[in-house]
Amino acid sequence: MSEQADIAIIGAGAAGLAAGIFAAEAAAAARFPLNIALLDGAKSIGAKILISGGGRCNVTHENVRHGDFTPSTPAVRNILAAFPAQAAREWFASMGVALKREDTGKLFPVTDKARTVLHALTDRCRELDVAIRPRHRVSDVLAKDGFLVRHEQGELQAGRVVMATGGRSLPRTGSDGHGWEIVRRLGHRVTDSHPALVPLVLDKSMFHAELSGLSQETELTTLVDGKPVDRRTGSLLWTHFGVSGPVAMDASRFWIIARAAGTPVEMRCNFLPGVSFEETERRLIAQMEARSKLSVGKTLARQIPERLATALCGYCGIDPATPAGRLARGSRRKLVHALTGLPLPVLRDRGWNHAEVTAGGVPLDEINFRTMESRKVPGLHLIGEMLDCDGRIGGFNFQWAWATGHLAGRGAVAGLRG
Repeated sequence: MSEQADIAIIGAGAAGLAAGIFAAEAAAAARFPLNIALLDGAKSIGAKILISGGGRCNVTHENVRHGDFTPSTPAVRNILAAFPAQAAREWFASMGVALKREDTGKLFPVTDKARTVLHALTDRCRELDVAIRPRHRVSDVLAKDGFLVRHEQGELQAGRVVMATGGRSLPRTGSDGHGWEIVRRLGHRVTDSHPALVPLVLDKSMFHAELSGLSQETELTTLVDGKPVDRRTGSLLWTHFGVSGPVAMDASRFWIIARAAGTPVEMRCNFLPGVSFEETERRLIAQMEARSKLSVGKTLARQIPERLATALCGYCGIDPATPAGRLARGSRRKLVHALTGLPLPVLRDRGWNHAEVTAGGVPLDEINFRTMESRKVPGLHLIGEMLDCDGRIGGFNFQWAWATGHLAGRGAVAGLRG
């Protein structure tokens, strides 16, 4: 079967749906009738939206800055500035989705249901006559008289193409990286890709399993060749396999990329964020002198969770029942080192099936940041996770999807109008 469309959007995830809506709205405002087709390989679209945020969909964050992304370049800053978080909030409100702010600054639909978000996007597409076509997995795109899009149901001739096929994270949702092969054939470079926002597996010799389920505020530092490349504070979650939680998932990309490059890399935890070794030792000495009969474990439990205090004592070879006043100087310093710089023996990440986003993709210098149009292939636009840009946890990657979709949708219409 062969057909035609003015704009073909390949991939009906968050970025693709946004691009379709913004293109149709721009065309309607200009009274410029267009035929827009959204092609997706899945039987039912929006799987990644539905499972995000624990099934609630963290739509965006109250404060989005380009520094929340890697790389944090001027291009990223300009893309985000063209469609900031407040614009996303107003856009969803216009589609009947009210958002609520949580203490962390994350914004969720007031219904606490990701399906609310997906239905709003698909309903708006239908209102605007944007054709959503599941079971249309695209195998190739040829720059021929515009573009020839080959898919499992036949072919489609399009004036403009928006690539929104995602990266490689959560492949069960359809993100398997096949879109990168298509744009490679069209002349684009694609950087090495790695899982990001992914939990980390620790060596079994570590005490993580006995702390499974415990969450706490931690300062996590990633060192490459002995030099810190990332330092951040947030909630660390101990699990049966290792560590998770926002701070570990945000830091994961730095450990993974360094390990893939064969560079020595390590992670260290400070369980008293912002407090140095010297200050921690001074405080601990003062506490031990004031309550010399109190056990070491109980003394530590005044600052950190008791389960962690017990585990750290064991790690340092100290009986937590030892009276604080009897703790030898060498043991005390060993304990302070563990409190302020515990090495995490990371073995590996949990892989693509557990990664929330992809690090890597098409370099941003190959894209016009005003329209998301390719600098290699006129008429081709690339958005969302296909690009070499990933944000930290907390709704930032959805904001990237909305922002790039906004620019691409409007840019594609402007390109057709000439």
